[in-house]
Amino acid sequence: MVAILAALMPALSKPLPNAPEAPERSFDQRMEALKKANDIRTARAQLKRDLKAGRMTIQNLLGNPPEYVMTAKVFDILLAVPKYGRVKANRVLNQCRISPAKTIGGLSERQRGELVTLLRR
Repeated sequence: MVAILAALMPALSKPLPNAPEAPERSFDQRMEALKKANDIRTARAQLKRDLKAGRMTIQNLLGNPPEYVMTAKVFDILLAVPKYGRVKANRVLNQCRISPAKTIGGLSERQRGELVTLLRR
């Protein structure tokens, strides 16, 4: 079995013959992407500090999420809410039938409404 896998590995690592390759990025494009990623990380860190300090509520955030939080995982944002740890965050997500890997932007209206309702209690 190991010999078969070892023989197939070189063939599996080659790109598909007709697969398009991603174009090369210029130095400026890479620097712009890095700057954008850093800005998003900084904004998310501030958002989490605001959630922890009570300057922002999770209900307001879920009701009208800013663009920089759309790709953040719901689970990670819930962990920033006071009195919510891993267990409670998982329990809330399970009750709302939301995967822990789901992003804020990927929530359906039903999921968003159910989550806001459950968090208001």
